Amino acid sequence: MSVAIKRVLLDALKPRELSIIELSKAVGSVYGIEEVDIIVSEVDSKTETIKVTVRGSQIDYSAVSKVMERYGVSVRGVDEISVARM
Repeated sequence: MSVAIKRVLLDALKPRELSIIELSKAVGSVYGIEEVDIIVSEVDSKTETIKVTVRGSQIDYSAVSKVMERYGVSVRGVDEISVARM
């Protein structure tokens, strides 16, 4: 029996100059991801706190983390997660 991540909600901190459009396209390009939603919840002079919801058939969390790290985004925590048996 195998289990796949279907949805994950991340609490993250991103540099203010990074567009959420650019970030959502980068995360959305990861294999197994079908949808990415980003909400800016707080704005500071140099950073923005964001909530990133990722949905897909088989999300590779480590691949998502690597893409976000490459863009200077710090994942502060996983707020929600949904998994299903395959």
